[in-house]
Amino acid sequence: MGGNTGLLNVIDVEATCWDGRTPPDAVSEIIEIGVTVVDLAAGERRGKHRILVRPARSTVSEFCTELTGLTQEEVDTGVEFSAACRLLATEHEAGIRPWASWGDYDRKQFLRQCDTTGTPYPFGHRHTNAKLVFSEAYGLDRRQGMAGALRIAGLPLEGRHHRGEDDAWNIAALVLDIAGRGAWRVTTTD
Repeated sequence: MGGNTGLLNVIDVEATCWDGRTPPDAVSEIIEIGVTVVDLAAGERRGKHRILVRPARSTVSEFCTELTGLTQEEVDTGVEFSAACRLLATEHEAGIRPWASWGDYDRKQFLRQCDTTGTPYPFGHRHTNAKLVFSEAYGLDRRQGMAGALRIAGLPLEGRHHRGEDDAWNIAALVLDIAGRGAWRVTTTD
């Protein structure tokens, strides 16, 4: 994406996780997709969205519930992963709009899960690793977690940390901070 115009999807996922080793026959799967649409030209966050995803090959552990607040009962009400990807494409124009995440975990998790499930990858190729660009914009030697970056930028942490919809909202605030410094750019173009 050249310049600071247009809409951007900020994505944050939560996935099944465990305290220690992954249980036999289980894989880490996306259970929540947080989406905040950012209007870079207007300098504003347009909306906070959430897609719950029902895991097919794992369950929500007690550790995962403590971290994210998500329960197995809650994610059981979600949609299948392939349906979540279709929602990203239809409701959030994921294949057209550039997108950003904090670090590269979210992009790689989507690639991995799309590959293993045979689901078409919902995003285009214009991705920004906001963690990397934030570090560059602030001249930091070490990349920060989202909460640390919010402190550095003087922004509040809104909502619950490790909740996809809240993290996407907070990352979007950081994206606008970076854009306001004239440092926003795409980091993945392949």
